[in-house]
Amino acid sequence: MEKAILARKIGMTQVFAESGTLIPVTVLEAGPCLVVQKKTEEIDGYSAIQVGFGELKAKHANKPLKGHYEAQLGSAGKAPNKVVKEFRLTDTDQYEVGSEIKADIFAAGDFVDVSGISKGKGYAGAIKRHGFSRGPESHGSKHHRALGSTGAGTTPGSVKKGRKKAGHLGAEKVTIQNLEVVRTDAEKNLILVKGAVPGIKGALMFIKNTVKN
Repeated sequence: MEKAILARKIGMTQVFAESGTLIPVTVLEAGPCLVVQKKTEEIDGYSAIQVGFGELKAKHANKPLKGHYEAQLGSAGKAPNKVVKEFRLTDTDQYEVGSEIKADIFAAGDFVDVSGISKGKGYAGAIKRHGFSRGPESHGSKHHRALGSTGAGTTPGSVKKGRKKAGHLGAEKVTIQNLEVVRTDAEKNLILVKGAVPGIKGALMFIKNTVKN
């Protein structure tokens, strides 16, 4: 069974396993997510579920979003959510429009892939961005943290496309694979995963079954 849920990063802490081992975990507020729409190969060309997450005040919901919810859930449907995203799944029969996906969809011992937008670091040099080595640190080198040569002299006489250089670092989609679910709490909508996940506190996270299991 393919499982997926949206979550927000709360922060990191640590818990003790039954054996007494200390485990660093990331606390994620997962769901509840409303299944807004199911997409199929026959109609849409691909198989997916569209889910909504987070509360949104009625005055902040625009007309297209309200119309979409009314079309999918009926005039008596639930209020629009703050975030509406899709999960591409090969089998969507297990999900019903109007139902909710909660944190207990995962259980302790499951392995998941968590995707999010990494922290933005701004403009960074080649050492910080790509892990390049420093230059000589002696007096007069004038080349402590500079990039160095990036191409040949006269042939071809240009810098090849894709050369690693200084530039913008972070603020891009990152997926951490094979994270173990340590605990789940359906009442508080919490999932605790072993290790760290990308993003700042409050960042939106996509949680799915691991693809490497």
